[in-house]
Amino acid sequence: MDRMTLTPIGYINNDAGQDTHSDEFRHMRSEIVIDEEYADGLMDIEQNELITVIFYFDRSTGYRLRLHPRGDESRPITGVFNTRSQFRPNPIGVTVVKLIERKGNTLAVEGLDALDGTPVLDIKPFVRTFDEGVIVDDPRQDRALRAH
Repeated sequence: MDRMTLTPIGYINNDAGQDTHSDEFRHMRSEIVIDEEYADGLMDIEQNELITVIFYFDRSTGYRLRLHPRGDESRPITGVFNTRSQFRPNPIGVTVVKLIERKGNTLAVEGLDALDGTPVLDIKPFVRTFDEGVIVDDPRQDRALRAH
C-alpha cells in the first residue's frame, strides 16, 4: 500500500470539543488560522461566500466500514461511505462553510463541523459545477460569490 505525506496548512480555532453535538456545528463560528508560509494562497478568497474546507480527523482512531450514522443506534446501520463519520479508512473531513470574513491569514467561517485544534489540509472555493453538479452557461456564475 502506498503511503502519502500531508502537511497541514493551518488549524481550526473554535469552542468545539469531543462532547459537541453535531447539530451545534451548523451555526458555530470558527476561525481557520493559516500558517504564514501559505498565507499568500488566500489572495481573493474573501470574494467567495462559500468555501470548502478539507481537514484531518486527528483524534479519530480506527475505522468502521458499517456503522449507525452519528452513533445513533435508532438509525439503521449503513456503510461508512454513506456517512460523514470520522471513523474512516482515511480520516479526512470535508465541509462547505460560509465565509464570514478574512483578516490577514485568519478566516472566520460558520458551519465547520471540526473540533478545536483540528489540522486543515486544504481550502477550495465552492464551485457549482463540481459541488452541486449544476451546469452553468456563464462561468462567472459558477461560484457562490459575496454580494458587493
